[in-house]
Amino acid sequence: MLLCFSSSHRTADFDLLERLERHAPAITAALSEHSDIVSGSVVLATCNRFEAYLDIDEPLPAARAVSAAAVLDAVSSASGIDPDVLRDASSVYSDHAVAEHLFAVTSGLESVVVGEGEIAGQVRRALDSARSAGSVTSELERLFQVASRTSRGVKNRTGIMSAGRSMVRLALDLAESRVSDWAQTRVLLVGTGKYAGASLAALRDRGVADVQVYSPSRRAPKFAASHDIAAVPADGLLHALAESDLVVTCSAVTDYVLTRPIVAEALALPGALERRLVIDLGLPRNVDPQAAELPGVELLDLETISIHAPLEELHAADDARSIVDEAAAEYRARTAEQEVTPALVALRKHVFDILDAEIERARGRGDSSEQTEAALRHLAGVLLHTPSVRARELAREGDAQTFIAGAAAVFGIEVDAASARPALSAVDDESAAS
Repeated sequence: MLLCFSSSHRTADFDLLERLERHAPAITAALSEHSDIVSGSVVLATCNRFEAYLDIDEPLPAARAVSAAAVLDAVSSASGIDPDVLRDASSVYSDHAVAEHLFAVTSGLESVVVGEGEIAGQVRRALDSARSAGSVTSELERLFQVASRTSRGVKNRTGIMSAGRSMVRLALDLAESRVSDWAQTRVLLVGTGKYAGASLAALRDRGVADVQVYSPSRRAPKFAASHDIAAVPADGLLHALAESDLVVTCSAVTDYVLTRPIVAEALALPGALERRLVIDLGLPRNVDPQAAELPGVELLDLETISIHAPLEELHAADDARSIVDEAAAEYRARTAEQEVTPALVALRKHVFDILDAEIERARGRGDSSEQTEAALRHLAGVLLHTPSVRARELAREGDAQTFIAGAAAVFGIEVDAASARPALSAVDDESAAS
Protein backbone atom coordinates (compact mmCIF):
# COMPACT_ATOMS: atom_id res chain seq x y z
CA MET A 1 0.00 0.00 0.00
CA LEU A 2 1.27 3.45 -0.90
CA LEU A 3 0.99 6.25 1.65
CA CYS A 4 1.96 9.91 1.42
CA PHE A 5 2.38 12.31 4.33
CA SER A 6 2.18 15.83 2.92
CA SER A 7 2.65 19.23 4.53
CA SER A 8 2.82 22.13 2.09
CA HIS A 9 2.13 25.82 1.64
CA ARG A 10 -1.51 24.84 1.16
CA THR A 11 -1.83 23.30 4.62
CA ALA A 12 0.94 24.76 6.81
CA ASP A 13 2.69 28.03 7.53
CA PHE A 14 6.32 28.47 6.53
CA ASP A 15 7.58 28.28 10.10
CA LEU A 16 6.32 24.70 10.37
CA LEU A 17 7.66 23.81 6.91
CA GLU A 18 11.00 25.26 7.96
CA ARG A 19 11.10 23.02 11.02
CA LEU A 20 10.22 19.96 8.97
CA GLU A 21 12.90 20.76 6.39
CA ARG A 22 15.49 21.29 9.09
CA HIS A 23 14.72 17.88 10.57
CA ALA A 24 14.41 16.05 7.21
CA PRO A 25 17.40 13.72 7.86
CA ALA A 26 16.06 12.77 11.30
CA ILE A 27 12.58 12.16 9.90
CA THR A 28 13.97 9.99 7.10
CA ALA A 29 15.90 7.96 9.66
CA ALA A 30 12.84 7.65 11.92
CA LEU A 31 10.73 6.32 9.04
CA SER A 32 13.35 3.73 8.18
CA GLU A 33 13.21 2.47 11.77
CA HIS A 34 9.57 1.46 11.19
CA SER A 35 10.68 -1.47 9.04
CA ASP A 36 7.80 -3.51 10.46
CA ILE A 37 5.37 -1.49 8.36
CA VAL A 38 7.50 0.72 6.05
CA SER A 39 9.31 -1.21 3.34
CA GLY A 40 10.42 1.85 1.37
CA SER A 41 10.40 5.65 1.41
CA VAL A 42 11.18 8.75 -0.64
CA VAL A 43 11.30 12.10 1.17
CA LEU A 44 10.73 15.33 -0.76
CA ALA A 45 11.72 18.53 1.03
CA THR A 46 11.49 21.87 -0.80
CA CYS A 47 10.87 25.47 0.18
CA ASN A 48 7.11 24.96 -0.21
CA ARG A 49 6.50 21.40 0.93
CA PHE A 50 7.64 18.44 2.98
CA GLU A 51 6.38 15.05 1.84
CA ALA A 52 7.18 11.43 2.64
CA TYR A 53 6.12 8.82 0.07
CA LEU A 54 5.98 5.40 1.68
CA ASP A 55 5.48 1.81 0.58
CA ILE A 56 3.60 0.17 3.45
CA ASP A 57 3.79 -3.60 3.88
CA GLU A 58 0.29 -4.08 5.25
CA PRO A 59 -2.17 -4.12 2.30
CA LEU A 60 -5.45 -4.37 4.20
CA PRO A 61 -7.70 -1.26 4.04
CA ALA A 62 -8.20 -1.46 7.82
CA ALA A 63 -4.46 -0.88 8.25
CA ARG A 64 -4.52 2.56 6.59
CA ALA A 65 -5.47 4.46 9.72
CA VAL A 66 -2.95 2.54 11.84
CA SER A 67 -0.14 3.09 9.31
CA ALA A 68 -0.97 6.78 8.90
CA ALA A 69 -0.95 7.26 12.68
CA ALA A 70 2.40 5.49 12.99
CA VAL A 71 3.91 7.68 10.26
CA LEU A 72 2.55 10.85 11.86
CA ASP A 73 4.00 9.81 15.23
CA ALA A 74 7.40 9.14 13.62
CA VAL A 75 7.44 12.56 11.94
CA SER A 76 6.31 14.24 15.17
CA SER A 77 8.95 12.51 17.28
CA ALA A 78 11.79 13.29 14.86
CA SER A 79 10.81 16.92 14.28
CA GLY A 80 9.68 17.82 17.80
CA ILE A 81 6.37 19.11 16.44
CA ASP A 82 3.25 18.33 18.47
CA PRO A 83 1.20 15.56 16.78
CA ASP A 84 -2.01 17.61 16.90
CA VAL A 85 -0.29 20.60 15.26
CA LEU A 86 1.19 18.31 12.63
CA ARG A 87 -2.14 16.62 11.99
CA ASP A 88 -3.88 19.97 11.42
CA ALA A 89 -1.13 21.14 9.05
CA SER A 90 -0.86 18.05 6.87
CA SER A 91 -2.71 15.71 4.56
CA VAL A 92 -2.39 11.95 4.23
CA TYR A 93 -3.04 10.19 0.92
CA SER A 94 -3.20 6.45 0.36
CA ASP A 95 -3.14 4.02 -2.55
CA HIS A 96 -4.13 5.55 -5.89
CA ALA A 97 -4.63 9.02 -4.41
CA VAL A 98 -0.85 9.06 -3.83
CA ALA A 99 -0.18 8.77 -7.56
CA GLU A 100 -2.60 11.56 -8.47
CA HIS A 101 -1.04 13.83 -5.85
CA LEU A 102 2.57 13.14 -6.86
CA PHE A 103 1.81 13.59 -10.57
CA ALA A 104 0.23 16.98 -9.82
CA VAL A 105 3.15 18.00 -7.60
CA THR A 106 5.79 16.99 -10.15
CA SER A 107 3.92 18.84 -12.90
CA GLY A 108 3.91 22.08 -10.91
CA LEU A 109 0.17 22.13 -10.27
CA GLU A 110 0.58 22.21 -6.49
CA SER A 111 3.35 24.84 -6.35
CA VAL A 112 3.02 28.36 -4.99
CA VAL A 113 3.69 29.54 -8.53
CA VAL A 114 1.69 27.16 -10.70
CA GLY A 115 3.90 25.63 -13.37
CA GLU A 116 7.21 26.54 -11.72
CA GLY A 117 10.08 24.69 -13.33
CA GLU A 118 12.19 23.69 -10.31
CA ILE A 119 9.87 21.09 -8.78
CA ALA A 120 10.44 18.34 -11.37
CA GLY A 121 14.17 18.44 -10.69
CA GLN A 122 13.59 18.46 -6.94
CA VAL A 123 11.44 15.33 -7.24
CA ARG A 124 14.15 13.61 -9.30
CA ARG A 125 16.79 14.48 -6.72
CA ALA A 126 14.56 13.15 -3.93
CA LEU A 127 14.32 9.85 -5.79
CA ASP A 128 18.09 9.79 -6.39
CA SER A 129 18.74 10.36 -2.68
CA ALA A 130 16.38 7.53 -1.76
CA ARG A 131 18.08 5.24 -4.28
CA SER A 132 21.46 6.04 -2.72
CA ALA A 133 20.03 5.25 0.71
CA GLY A 134 18.57 1.98 -0.59
CA SER A 135 15.03 2.90 0.46
CA VAL A 136 13.30 2.70 -2.93
CA THR A 137 11.01 -0.26 -3.58
CA SER A 138 9.93 -1.36 -7.06
CA GLU A 139 6.51 0.21 -6.53
CA LEU A 140 7.99 3.57 -5.48
CA GLU A 141 10.38 3.44 -8.43
CA ARG A 142 7.48 2.87 -10.82
CA LEU A 143 5.44 5.63 -9.18
CA PHE A 144 8.20 8.22 -9.51
CA GLN A 145 9.14 7.18 -13.05
CA VAL A 146 5.54 7.67 -14.18
CA ALA A 147 5.46 11.03 -12.34
CA SER A 148 8.53 12.14 -14.27
CA ARG A 149 6.99 11.11 -17.60
CA THR A 150 3.77 12.90 -16.70
CA SER A 151 5.68 16.08 -15.89
CA ARG A 152 7.43 15.95 -19.27
CA GLY A 153 4.08 15.43 -20.95
CA VAL A 154 2.65 18.49 -19.21
CA LYS A 155 5.71 20.54 -20.17
CA ASN A 156 5.59 19.45 -23.83
CA ARG A 157 1.83 19.57 -24.37
CA THR A 158 0.76 22.67 -22.42
CA GLY A 159 1.98 26.20 -21.85
CA ILE A 160 1.93 25.91 -18.08
CA MET A 161 5.69 25.65 -17.63
CA SER A 162 6.36 28.78 -19.67
CA ALA A 163 3.42 30.58 -18.08
CA GLY A 164 4.54 29.68 -14.60
CA ARG A 165 7.39 31.67 -13.07
CA SER A 166 10.01 30.44 -10.66
CA MET A 167 10.07 31.61 -7.06
CA VAL A 168 13.23 33.60 -7.77
CA ARG A 169 11.74 35.49 -10.68
CA LEU A 170 8.49 36.10 -8.85
CA ALA A 171 10.45 37.59 -5.94
CA LEU A 172 12.28 39.93 -8.30
CA ASP A 173 8.98 40.87 -9.93
CA LEU A 174 7.69 41.89 -6.51
CA ALA A 175 10.90 43.85 -5.91
CA GLU A 176 10.46 45.77 -9.16
CA SER A 177 8.67 48.68 -7.52
CA ARG A 178 11.48 49.09 -4.97
CA VAL A 179 14.27 49.21 -7.55
CA SER A 180 14.68 52.38 -9.61
CA ASP A 181 17.48 51.12 -11.87
CA TRP A 182 18.56 47.47 -11.94
CA ALA A 183 21.76 48.35 -13.77
CA GLN A 184 22.86 50.55 -10.85
CA THR A 185 21.76 48.15 -8.13
CA ARG A 186 24.49 46.65 -5.97
CA VAL A 187 23.57 43.07 -5.03
CA LEU A 188 24.85 40.73 -2.34
CA LEU A 189 24.06 37.08 -3.09
CA VAL A 190 24.24 34.73 -0.11
CA GLY A 191 24.56 31.07 -1.09
CA THR A 192 26.24 29.06 -3.84
CA GLY A 193 23.73 26.31 -4.68
CA LYS A 194 21.21 25.85 -7.48
CA TYR A 195 18.99 28.68 -6.22
CA ALA A 196 22.01 31.00 -6.19
CA GLY A 197 22.68 30.21 -9.84
CA ALA A 198 19.01 30.75 -10.74
CA SER A 199 18.96 34.01 -8.77
CA LEU A 200 22.06 35.30 -10.51
CA ALA A 201 20.62 34.45 -13.93
CA ALA A 202 17.35 36.23 -13.08
CA LEU A 203 19.24 39.28 -11.81
CA ARG A 204 21.33 39.47 -14.97
CA ASP A 205 18.18 39.22 -17.09
CA ARG A 206 17.13 42.47 -15.45
CA GLY A 207 20.42 44.17 -16.20
CA VAL A 208 22.17 43.76 -12.84
CA ALA A 209 25.95 43.87 -13.26
CA ASP A 210 27.30 44.54 -9.74
CA VAL A 211 26.98 41.27 -7.79
CA GLN A 212 29.03 39.89 -4.91
CA VAL A 213 28.59 36.41 -3.47
CA TYR A 214 29.05 35.32 0.13
CA SER A 215 28.98 31.72 1.34
CA PRO A 216 28.65 30.63 4.99
CA SER A 217 30.37 27.40 3.92
CA ARG A 218 33.29 29.31 2.30
CA ARG A 219 32.45 28.23 -1.24
CA ALA A 220 32.15 31.77 -2.57
CA PRO A 221 35.51 31.88 -4.44
CA LYS A 222 34.70 28.80 -6.54
CA PHE A 223 31.15 30.01 -7.32
CA ALA A 224 32.41 33.51 -8.11
CA ALA A 225 35.09 32.24 -10.47
CA SER A 226 32.63 30.06 -12.40
CA HIS A 227 30.05 32.85 -12.66
CA ASP A 228 32.37 35.82 -13.23
CA ILE A 229 31.38 37.80 -10.13
CA ALA A 230 33.21 39.01 -7.02
CA ALA A 231 33.59 36.82 -3.92
CA VAL A 232 33.14 38.25 -0.45
CA PRO A 233 35.92 37.17 1.95
CA ALA A 234 34.92 35.04 4.91
CA ASP A 235 35.30 38.07 7.20
CA GLY A 236 33.77 40.56 4.77
CA LEU A 237 30.04 39.95 5.29
CA LEU A 238 29.41 43.15 7.28
CA HIS A 239 31.03 45.44 4.71
CA ALA A 240 29.32 43.69 1.80
CA LEU A 241 25.98 43.97 3.55
CA ALA A 242 26.56 47.66 4.32
CA GLU A 243 27.20 48.59 0.69
CA SER A 244 24.44 46.53 -0.96
CA ASP A 245 21.08 47.87 -2.15
CA LEU A 246 19.65 44.38 -2.56
CA VAL A 247 20.47 41.21 -0.64
CA VAL A 248 19.28 37.83 -1.96
CA THR A 249 19.76 34.88 0.41
CA CYS A 250 19.37 31.27 -0.71
CA SER A 251 21.74 29.26 1.46
CA ALA A 252 21.08 25.72 2.67
CA VAL A 253 22.45 26.34 6.17
CA THR A 254 20.10 25.61 9.07
CA ASP A 255 20.90 28.71 11.17
CA TYR A 256 20.29 32.36 10.38
CA VAL A 257 23.01 33.83 8.16
CA LEU A 258 21.75 37.35 8.79
CA THR A 259 20.73 37.83 12.40
CA ARG A 260 19.36 41.10 13.73
CA PRO A 261 22.68 41.95 15.49
CA ILE A 262 24.68 41.31 12.30
CA VAL A 263 22.39 43.50 10.20
CA ALA A 264 22.39 46.22 12.88
CA GLU A 265 26.19 46.17 13.00
CA ALA A 266 26.41 46.46 9.22
CA LEU A 267 24.00 49.40 9.21
CA ALA A 268 26.19 51.19 11.77
CA LEU A 269 29.34 51.03 9.63
CA PRO A 270 30.58 54.34 8.17
CA GLY A 271 29.15 54.91 4.70
CA ALA A 272 26.53 52.19 4.99
CA LEU A 273 23.54 52.67 2.72
CA GLU A 274 20.42 53.90 4.44
CA ARG A 275 18.01 51.51 2.74
CA ARG A 276 18.18 47.95 1.46
CA LEU A 277 15.77 45.25 0.33
CA VAL A 278 16.43 41.72 1.58
CA ILE A 279 14.90 38.77 -0.30
CA ASP A 280 15.07 35.59 1.77
CA LEU A 281 14.60 32.49 -0.40
CA GLY A 282 16.09 30.13 2.16
CA LEU A 283 14.27 27.31 3.85
CA PRO A 284 15.09 27.15 6.67
CA ARG A 285 15.07 30.95 6.76
CA ASN A 286 18.41 32.61 6.18
CA VAL A 287 17.31 35.92 7.70
CA ASP A 288 16.04 36.59 11.20
CA PRO A 289 12.56 38.13 10.74
CA GLN A 290 13.41 40.61 13.53
CA ALA A 291 15.99 42.17 11.21
CA ALA A 292 13.09 43.71 9.31
CA GLU A 293 12.35 45.84 12.40
CA LEU A 294 15.57 47.79 11.85
CA PRO A 295 15.28 51.21 10.14
CA GLY A 296 15.81 51.05 6.39
CA VAL A 297 15.48 47.25 6.10
CA GLU A 298 12.65 45.71 4.10
CA LEU A 299 12.35 41.92 4.12
CA LEU A 300 10.64 39.86 1.45
CA ASP A 301 10.49 36.21 2.53
CA LEU A 302 8.89 33.07 1.13
CA GLU A 303 5.69 33.55 3.11
CA THR A 304 5.21 37.06 1.74
CA ILE A 305 6.09 35.93 -1.77
CA SER A 306 3.52 33.13 -1.64
CA ILE A 307 0.76 35.58 -0.75
CA HIS A 308 1.45 37.49 -3.94
CA ALA A 309 1.81 34.44 -6.19
CA PRO A 310 -0.04 34.97 -9.48
CA LEU A 311 -3.32 33.28 -10.28
CA GLU A 312 -3.16 30.15 -12.38
CA GLU A 313 -3.06 30.51 -16.15
CA LEU A 314 -6.50 28.97 -16.38
CA HIS A 315 -6.39 27.22 -19.74
CA ALA A 316 -2.84 25.94 -19.34
CA ALA A 317 -3.60 24.71 -15.83
CA ASP A 318 -6.80 23.00 -16.98
CA ASP A 319 -4.94 21.25 -19.81
CA ALA A 320 -2.19 20.19 -17.42
CA ARG A 321 -4.74 18.89 -14.92
CA SER A 322 -6.36 16.78 -17.65
CA ILE A 323 -3.00 15.21 -18.48
CA VAL A 324 -2.36 14.49 -14.80
CA ASP A 325 -5.82 12.95 -14.41
CA GLU A 326 -5.28 10.74 -17.46
CA ALA A 327 -1.88 9.62 -16.18
CA ALA A 328 -3.31 8.87 -12.74
CA ALA A 329 -6.15 6.85 -14.28
CA GLU A 330 -3.72 4.84 -16.40
CA TYR A 331 -1.43 4.25 -13.41
CA ARG A 332 -4.43 3.09 -11.42
CA ALA A 333 -5.47 0.75 -14.24
CA ARG A 334 -2.01 -0.77 -14.62
CA THR A 335 -1.75 -1.20 -10.87
CA ALA A 336 -5.10 -2.96 -10.92
CA GLU A 337 -3.87 -5.27 -13.69
CA GLN A 338 -1.06 -6.40 -11.40
CA GLU A 339 -3.68 -7.82 -9.05
CA VAL A 340 -4.62 -10.54 -11.53
CA THR A 341 -1.02 -11.28 -12.54
CA PRO A 342 -0.49 -14.03 -9.91
CA ALA A 343 -3.72 -15.71 -11.03
CA LEU A 344 -2.73 -15.42 -14.70
CA VAL A 345 0.72 -16.83 -14.00
CA ALA A 346 -0.84 -19.67 -12.03
CA LEU A 347 -3.35 -20.38 -14.83
CA ARG A 348 -0.64 -20.38 -17.48
CA LYS A 349 1.50 -22.72 -15.37
CA HIS A 350 -1.49 -25.00 -14.78
CA VAL A 351 -2.26 -25.28 -18.50
CA PHE A 352 1.33 -25.76 -19.64
CA ASP A 353 2.09 -28.24 -16.86
CA ILE A 354 -0.80 -30.39 -18.13
CA LEU A 355 0.39 -29.90 -21.72
CA ASP A 356 3.97 -30.88 -20.85
CA ALA A 357 2.74 -33.98 -19.05
CA GLU A 358 0.65 -35.08 -22.06
CA ILE A 359 3.55 -34.46 -24.45
CA GLU A 360 5.82 -36.60 -22.27
CA ARG A 361 3.26 -39.42 -22.34
CA ALA A 362 2.95 -39.10 -26.11
CA ARG A 363 6.72 -39.26 -26.45
CA GLY A 364 6.71 -42.41 -24.35
CA ARG A 365 4.29 -43.99 -26.82
CA GLY A 366 6.39 -42.82 -29.74
CA ASP A 367 3.57 -40.82 -31.38
CA SER A 368 4.88 -37.25 -30.90
CA SER A 369 6.71 -34.94 -33.29
CA GLU A 370 8.24 -31.46 -33.00
CA GLN A 371 5.56 -30.07 -35.32
CA THR A 372 2.78 -31.54 -33.21
CA GLU A 373 4.30 -30.24 -29.98
CA ALA A 374 4.71 -26.74 -31.45
CA ALA A 375 1.11 -26.79 -32.66
CA LEU A 376 -0.15 -27.84 -29.24
CA ARG A 377 1.83 -25.10 -27.48
CA HIS A 378 0.49 -22.55 -29.95
CA LEU A 379 -3.06 -23.79 -29.33
CA ALA A 380 -2.56 -23.44 -25.56
CA GLY A 381 -1.35 -19.86 -26.02
CA VAL A 382 -4.37 -19.02 -28.19
CA LEU A 383 -6.76 -20.52 -25.63
CA LEU A 384 -5.12 -18.49 -22.86
CA HIS A 385 -5.31 -15.21 -24.79
CA THR A 386 -8.98 -14.45 -24.15
CA PRO A 387 -8.86 -15.23 -20.42
CA SER A 388 -5.77 -12.99 -20.15
CA VAL A 389 -7.49 -10.09 -21.89
CA ARG A 390 -10.65 -10.56 -19.88
CA ALA A 391 -8.70 -10.75 -16.62
CA ARG A 392 -7.08 -7.37 -17.29
CA GLU A 393 -10.41 -5.87 -18.30
CA LEU A 394 -12.00 -7.04 -15.06
CA ALA A 395 -9.06 -5.70 -13.08
CA ARG A 396 -9.35 -2.27 -14.71
CA GLU A 397 -13.03 -2.29 -13.81
CA GLY A 398 -12.13 -2.94 -10.18
CA ASP A 399 -13.39 -6.52 -10.32
CA ALA A 400 -10.16 -8.54 -10.26
CA GLN A 401 -11.58 -10.86 -7.61
CA THR A 402 -14.14 -12.17 -10.11
CA PHE A 403 -11.39 -13.58 -12.31
CA ILE A 404 -9.39 -14.86 -9.34
CA ALA A 405 -12.47 -16.59 -7.93
CA GLY A 406 -13.33 -17.98 -11.37
CA ALA A 407 -9.87 -19.46 -11.85
CA ALA A 408 -10.18 -21.09 -8.43
CA ALA A 409 -13.68 -22.44 -9.16
CA VAL A 410 -12.96 -23.80 -12.67
CA PHE A 411 -9.32 -24.90 -12.45
CA GLY A 412 -8.78 -25.22 -8.70
CA ILE A 413 -6.12 -22.49 -8.81
CA GLU A 414 -5.63 -20.80 -5.45
CA VAL A 415 -3.83 -17.44 -5.30
CA ASP A 416 -2.30 -15.99 -2.15
CA ALA A 417 -4.52 -13.11 -1.00
CA ALA A 418 -1.49 -10.92 -0.26
CA SER A 419 -0.35 -11.30 -3.87
CA ALA A 420 -3.71 -10.25 -5.27
CA ARG A 421 -4.96 -7.47 -3.05
CA PRO A 422 -8.08 -5.67 -4.24
CA ALA A 423 -7.93 -2.20 -5.73
CA LEU A 424 -9.63 0.76 -4.10
CA SER A 425 -12.70 2.24 -5.68
CA ALA A 426 -12.88 5.90 -6.62
CA VAL A 427 -14.82 6.55 -3.42
CA ASP A 428 -12.09 4.90 -1.36
CA ASP A 429 -9.43 7.05 -2.98
CA GLU A 430 -11.28 10.24 -2.22
CA SER A 431 -11.83 9.28 1.38
CA ALA A 432 -8.19 8.26 1.79
CA ALA A 433 -7.05 11.88 1.46
CA SER A 434 -7.65 13.93 4.57
